[in-house]
Amino acid sequence: MPLPILNTPAPAFALPDATGVQRSLKDYRGTWLLIYFYPKAMTPGCTVQACTVRDNQALLDQLGVTVVGISPDKPALLQKFIEKEQLNFNLLSDAEHVMADAYGAWQEKSMYGRTYMGMARMSVLVDPTGMVRMVWPKVTPAQQAQDVATWFKDNV
Repeated sequence: MPLPILNTPAPAFALPDATGVQRSLKDYRGTWLLIYFYPKAMTPGCTVQACTVRDNQALLDQLGVTVVGISPDKPALLQKFIEKEQLNFNLLSDAEHVMADAYGAWQEKSMYGRTYMGMARMSVLVDPTGMVRMVWPKVTPAQQAQDVATWFKDNV
C-alpha cells in the first residue's frame, strides 16, 4: 500500500496494546496523534527511538501530541519493552501487519542480499479530527520528537 495522503482521513485501526486492550483511531479523536512504526521491540534502533520519545514527552505534551508506537511484536513483548525502558506512551501490536499495510509501513526491505517484507521506520501525524497532516517516510530514531516539534513550529 502507498503512504497515507496528506489532508485525507487517516486509515482506521483497532489493535491490542501491551496489556491486550483494543485501541482504535477513535480513541485518540480530539488530540494530535503521532503514530510511529518500528521494526522490533528491544533492538538498538527501536530502543533509541522509543527512549527519544520517552525523554521528550514533556515537549510532546506541550504540543498536545499523544504518541503510539506500532510494531509486529506480540503484546507480551511490548509490555516487557515498556517496563524495561520505562516508556510513558502506548505501544500497539500489529502482528498481522494490517495497520502497517493500511499506512504503507509494511514494505519490501533488503539485508545482506536478502529481500523480505518488514516494518519500515516511519511516522504519521494525525490531527484532532482524524486527518493525516504529515508523513515522515524515513525516521532517524534519535530525531523523532524533534521532527514533530519542528513541524509544529512551521505549520501550526
